[in-house]
Amino acid sequence: MRPYAWLPWPLRWLARVLTIFLALAVVLAGVLVYTVRQSFPQVEGTLRLSGLSGNVEIYRDKSGIPHIYADSSEDLFMAQGFAHAQDRFWEMDFRRHTTAGRLSELFGAATVETDKAIRTMGWRQVAERELPELSARTRRYLDSYSKGVNAWLQANPNASDRSLEYSVLKVQNGGYTPEPWTAVDSIAWLKAMAWDLRSNLEDEIDRALALTKLPRERVEQLYPGYPFDEHEPIVTQGAIVEERFDQQAKPRQEEPATDARGAAALAQARKTLDALPATMGGPDHEGIGSNSWVVSGRHTASGKPLLANDPHLSAQLPSVWYQAGLHCREITEQCGFDVTGFTFAGLPGVVIGHTDKIAWGFTNLAPDVADLFMEQVTGDTYLYKGEQVKLETRREEIKVAGGATVTIDVRSTRHGPLINEVMDDVKPGDGANAVALQWTALMPGRTADAIFALNEAADWHEFRAAAALFDVPAQNLVYADTEGGIGYQAPGWIPVREKGDGTWPVPGWTGEYDWKTAPIPYDQLPSVENPAEGYIVTANNAVIDPRRYQPLLTKDWSYGYRSQRITDRLKQEIDKGQVDAATMSRIQQDSNNGLATTLVPALMEVELAGPSARARGLLKGWDGSQGLDSAPAAYFNAVWRHLLKLTFDDDLPEAARPSGGDRWYEVVRRLLAAPDDLFWDDTTTEQVTETRDDILRQALADAYQEVSGLLGDDVGSWRWGDLHQLSLTHGSLGTSGIGPIEALFNRGPLPVPGNKDAVNATGWNVQKGYAVTAVPSMRMVVDLGDLDKSRWINLTGASGHAFHDNYWDQATLWAEGGLLPMYSRKESVREAAVHTLRLTP
Repeated sequence: MRPYAWLPWPLRWLARVLTIFLALAVVLAGVLVYTVRQSFPQVEGTLRLSGLSGNVEIYRDKSGIPHIYADSSEDLFMAQGFAHAQDRFWEMDFRRHTTAGRLSELFGAATVETDKAIRTMGWRQVAERELPELSARTRRYLDSYSKGVNAWLQANPNASDRSLEYSVLKVQNGGYTPEPWTAVDSIAWLKAMAWDLRSNLEDEIDRALALTKLPRERVEQLYPGYPFDEHEPIVTQGAIVEERFDQQAKPRQEEPATDARGAAALAQARKTLDALPATMGGPDHEGIGSNSWVVSGRHTASGKPLLANDPHLSAQLPSVWYQAGLHCREITEQCGFDVTGFTFAGLPGVVIGHTDKIAWGFTNLAPDVADLFMEQVTGDTYLYKGEQVKLETRREEIKVAGGATVTIDVRSTRHGPLINEVMDDVKPGDGANAVALQWTALMPGRTADAIFALNEAADWHEFRAAAALFDVPAQNLVYADTEGGIGYQAPGWIPVREKGDGTWPVPGWTGEYDWKTAPIPYDQLPSVENPAEGYIVTANNAVIDPRRYQPLLTKDWSYGYRSQRITDRLKQEIDKGQVDAATMSRIQQDSNNGLATTLVPALMEVELAGPSARARGLLKGWDGSQGLDSAPAAYFNAVWRHLLKLTFDDDLPEAARPSGGDRWYEVVRRLLAAPDDLFWDDTTTEQVTETRDDILRQALADAYQEVSGLLGDDVGSWRWGDLHQLSLTHGSLGTSGIGPIEALFNRGPLPVPGNKDAVNATGWNVQKGYAVTAVPSMRMVVDLGDLDKSRWINLTGASGHAFHDNYWDQATLWAEGGLLPMYSRKESVREAAVHTLRLTP
């Protein structure tokens, strides 16, 4: 009997069509499953790897985190390159195209503007100049790493062998084949890292753009000084004495200066900066920051130090970090590494973590290492000290998949590339008509040397020697060792200016604001060993009070709300008894809003009626915590969003409007004491002059309207986690605009607690809504009393392969504030291993 013969004819026809569709769906699903799984790495058994000198073992735990064991450093880094490529090669390939300004070779015309911006900066060229200046040892390790990557690449020649992304790309760009990996590919990623941790460049432009609408004194109100009396700096003692920083020395003093013009050129420069990809930081450089702190054994349960770190970067999938252990089976001169921590796929070594003797963490020091010079350009020359000097010019050809090659001419003055010229032409006019960028990372440095030196350091002196090589990006380094020592070191190439303080664009033609040839000497940078209080806290706050320290590091610090909260919590915990790793983790999860104690009393004093008065009742007695279930946090953050928009959007050009964060905490805190300040007035209401209370009242009302529209009229049922959510977006294909492709790679959303400048710093932009844009990208707590009791978590997972078990398996635990064991002793690593791969020559 024929199938469906018993059905009426129309239903028989429909049944056959449905059968065909189901069969096609099954076939397509099978093809998709096969394609997805085809690229999953081999993690068991034995593989031969040409170029190894001895056997290597790679143990992976249930989270897919590899620990690599070898007898030579070269084998160790070759195996690291192989493991990185197994799990993350698409990410590595995408990153190197980003740093070289070659994204259009992958994605066509859609990324030409980004490539123009990167080519103008010249990241790849700087990396090429940097390689020969590195030590022979570092170059050897970089080459070994490249061999490992290329061994994997040769073994996986087909798109379906490499990852799902290559199969998707093949549909649009079937002719693309990845090139072999090189040492320069690794070094160039350090330039991207430096770019995202570059400090105050946007502030510099925004000040000047704000000046086009406001007088200078009102712009200065938006950039208040650091509140040293309320928020402690990192280093609370010491000064420079006899050309060295002495932590016991007493202080001295000094001043500033600036200039700004050429608004059209600056607006174009801002467009160039906006076109640069956020490789580690969020959109518009939002949320960049970090927490790290270290506690002496005097205050801990084990009697040995504890160190915590959580860098705040953009929310990417996969996470920017890759956890790994790199272990020489026996520590010898030929193989001196026993290090566990967070790595970057594409770069050998461990960036943040611990050896068998020391631990270290990073936060962004954020010194002013980039300046904008307004230039007077005429034809192919620029004015400098009364003379017309020839511009340096180089031609860049951008290959475009499916399109014609795009050619740009990058022109530079003595101060750096003209960053305003690559997006749209700026019409020449009187005075400044171009903007040059001078930035320390556009000079070759030795940061790659520093990473390997850190990975072998065994004590404070070796750690400081390694930090001396860390040119860019300048970071706050906290330190602890198994002998009981703790410390802090500020490293980095930080310029000394002839004049000015780096807060405004300056005229380049006078020569007055040029950088001196030498940076601040390393021995003069702030450093502390074993401070009397027994702890050191860094959270992008001021390093040291300028009344006790010159030369200038920067004026654009984070304002210390996070750092002071950590300090206060630490003092409370120390007073209660001994601190342990669980204590450190609880502090990392602190969600307190540092503005609440200032703003809530002002909101409660405003005369208010109607439903917004009922919502305001949520704030009565609120402790400032911002947990997932908090109704007060949902309402308060909505009030904050509308307060900033109502107060400042009418006064500022779009690029300079507030995104939130603790600079705006300080601005509003000071404005609350000035109820008739001009900023309170809404310039769009010509017949009315608003005061503070008018704007506060309107913010309360607007916030109620918005949140009730999103979450309903029952204010008691509002939850901060229903507004404040993290979507994990694939770093390259996750914003393709093609729904099915995005669904393959993106995950979430996850509700998360915290806020932009809470210790649990989950950033969001008040101009755009409550969605999370930047996060603690990982968390780590190292116990120097027993390294196997250390804990860690990554934002997503070890694997970059969509649908792999380890693609985002750490994300839920991360959102809940949990941590995984951070094993490093071989016995513990082997016991936790669920997969063992042996690599042989």
